[in-house]
Amino acid sequence: MRNGRRIAFDYGDVRIGVAISDASGLLATPYGNISTQGNFLSEIAALVSEYAPIYFAIGIPRHLSGAASAKMESVESFIEVLKVEFAIPVVRIDERLTTVSAARNLRDSGKSAKSAKNLIDSAAAATILEIALAQEANHEL
Repeated sequence: MRNGRRIAFDYGDVRIGVAISDASGLLATPYGNISTQGNFLSEIAALVSEYAPIYFAIGIPRHLSGAASAKMESVESFIEVLKVEFAIPVVRIDERLTTVSAARNLRDSGKSAKSAKNLIDSAAAATILEIALAQEANHEL
């Protein structure tokens, strides 16, 4: 695998969950959330400046059947903004069940539903990044 950090986003209408890998591309760590209500591009620019990612992994919302969800249009718009603003490749990752998996993991670790609400989006982004890292390790990216 190439050396360098990767950043994943779980895009939502209210907030964007963020996760960042280590430089070796082995670990995906939840970073936090970015509000879509403010200037989220400046926050992403600060992440890019600090971590110099080799790509962005973006969760693509699909129904269990594989069909595009209603949220797909806003995620694709977010991807287009990233492509225009940053010269960083974007990798689309199927995010089916990532939020469900992240919620279960947080609950299993003893987090209450109220405290987990603030962590769920970044945990889902970490799951998205784990999928991307696994695909990269298997030469699927």
